[in-house]
Amino acid sequence: MNRFEHDDTGMDLIGASKPVRIAHTLEADIRSGMLNRGDPLASESALVKRFSVSRNTIRKSLEILSSKGLITTKSGIGSFVTFDGKTIDDRSGWSVALASGDIRLETRVLALARGPIGISDAPTLDSSEFLVVDRLRFRAEDGEGVSLERSRVPWQDTFVGVLDEGLEAGSLTELLRSKGLIVAGGDEWAGVLPALSDADARLMQRRAGEPMLRLRRLTRGADGSVIEFVESILDPVMFGLHMEF
Repeated sequence: MNRFEHDDTGMDLIGASKPVRIAHTLEADIRSGMLNRGDPLASESALVKRFSVSRNTIRKSLEILSSKGLITTKSGIGSFVTFDGKTIDDRSGWSVALASGDIRLETRVLALARGPIGISDAPTLDSSEFLVVDRLRFRAEDGEGVSLERSRVPWQDTFVGVLDEGLEAGSLTELLRSKGLIVAGGDEWAGVLPALSDADARLMQRRAGEPMLRLRRLTRGADGSVIEFVESILDPVMFGLHMEF
């Protein structure tokens, strides 16, 4: 049996070892698109400094990533990303792009503000104000949107600086982690959006009325509090579901 079989970096991290936690963070970097196929990871020395752990701990984390097919390590050279899919979040096995790696996607932040949830059919949440983050992923060659993501995080005062400074390293996931907001569980729903609205069609530079995939996710912390609600509208040609069981 693979000794890393149960070290699922996308699952609950409560009580997880340091190598698993570090692997989870690095996996998020890879799956979010911050690191692409062929890109080098930071050196072991840089990772030791970043996470304030021993070199042996970093090596165990890299072994976990390697066992999941995300990186390859070349002795004397370093570690390189081998994952070439695009994901809409950092949870292993959720939604992956079906397109080949030849299609280059870019991301644009459409909104970063404090405001109401503003999503129809959203679940009723205790908070009345949220950190509002809307992002568009689009094909670099023609600007056509392939995913429109609306994230809503219950507002807390520590988010004030984010409105001026932007997301942590361009990543909402990293921002939440930096604020101690760690996902312990939640619910996910997948369905079909029969027709893309006029407003969303303009944002995505697509034809109004197109059928799309609609994914929704509600994540919670270990204490049951809501961390984030996300609605994603996806190109059905580009995206499909993959779940490990």
